[in-house]
Amino acid sequence: MASKDAVESWTEEAVCPICLDFFTDPVTLECGHNFCRSCITQSWDREERNTCPECRAEFEEPIIRISWALTRLSDKARKLSLNRKDERKLQCEEHQEELKLFCETDKKLICVICAASQEHKSHGFTVIAEAVEIYKNQVKSSFESLTKKKSETEQMEQQQKLKISGVREESHNLQSDFKAWFAKLHQILSEKENRLLRDLQEETKNIVNEMTIKLTEIQNNLNDVQRELVELQERMDQKDSVLFLKDEAGRKSR
Repeated sequence: MASKDAVESWTEEAVCPICLDFFTDPVTLECGHNFCRSCITQSWDREERNTCPECRAEFEEPIIRISWALTRLSDKARKLSLNRKDERKLQCEEHQEELKLFCETDKKLICVICAASQEHKSHGFTVIAEAVEIYKNQVKSSFESLTKKKSETEQMEQQQKLKISGVREESHNLQSDFKAWFAKLHQILSEKENRLLRDLQEETKNIVNEMTIKLTEIQNNLNDVQRELVELQERMDQKDSVLFLKDEAGRKSR
């Protein structure tokens, strides 16, 4: 038979480092450390990041795996612990009689003397074996119900992950469509811009050419006027009156 130290040694392997109790639904992280499923998920919710409480390894998208070996080990450790407690509390503390009955009213184990006492008068009693069977059935029913709920929740989790993946994929496709559409629109606008610039340059060139011709005509007229002014000034500066009248009379006759 294993010694007390040996029993305590292997039962310690079935203890969760977070709640310091035997594992419940134990899971293993990618780093190899083990925790109760509820303990590690609550730890991640509190810290708002996915890290291992023991080695502090951080996971972007943590993968947890059910540890069936630890499940069996913790179940055995829990039963062994309960058996050892039952051995220590096998007798009624008040009457030192063997505990044989379960008081349904007070929800406690009692001996036959307790059952006959005034304290438990008119209470309902059940033998321990029957009480154990009743409560085991209740626990079994709760376990089955919770197992079903767990399965449904896992399905919901998977469906939600698929929805998230679908939304991300749709968003990526829309981004690609938007980029392609705006690239095409930019090309169309760029081509239109170049065409309008060419048309504007051509129209400007034609207008400037016409205006340049007009400017040349104006400049020519200005030169003619300037020459006439110079000629008139020379005539006005003529000192010889006879010659002036002779020249003017000749111009008039012409």
